[in-house]
Amino acid sequence: MGNANLLAILVAAAAGFLVGGLWYGPLFGKAWQHQIGLSDEDVKSGNMAKIFGLTFLFSILSAVFLGHLLAHFDTDFYRTMMISTGIAIGFVAPAIGTNYLFSRKSGKLFAIDAGYWIVFYAAMGLVFGLLGA
Repeated sequence: MGNANLLAILVAAAAGFLVGGLWYGPLFGKAWQHQIGLSDEDVKSGNMAKIFGLTFLFSILSAVFLGHLLAHFDTDFYRTMMISTGIAIGFVAPAIGTNYLFSRKSGKLFAIDAGYWIVFYAAMGLVFGLLGA
């Protein structure tokens, strides 16, 4: 892990997880549900402990690798934000877009999901920028 800041990694993971709760809850939850065809009953019937637990573990994994990457560069706040959001804009969003094109998903769903990842990585970048990678 090199010089990665463990506290920053945990706080960044929590920040990303919080973004997801807001994004797929009050901000875009109903629109997202409509786009993927889930009813309120479908959502309620899910194993929420498993879903939220694994989601948080994935947030930790993302934060670990972002923290590890940032620890290898002499970054200031601006560069940290450029790297973190650049990962989402340059790698994650195009991957989602490619999958959605072939699976015939809507542009609205793409905007919701890709937008989430951009804000997710920006939130983690903000934490690393403030606490240090």
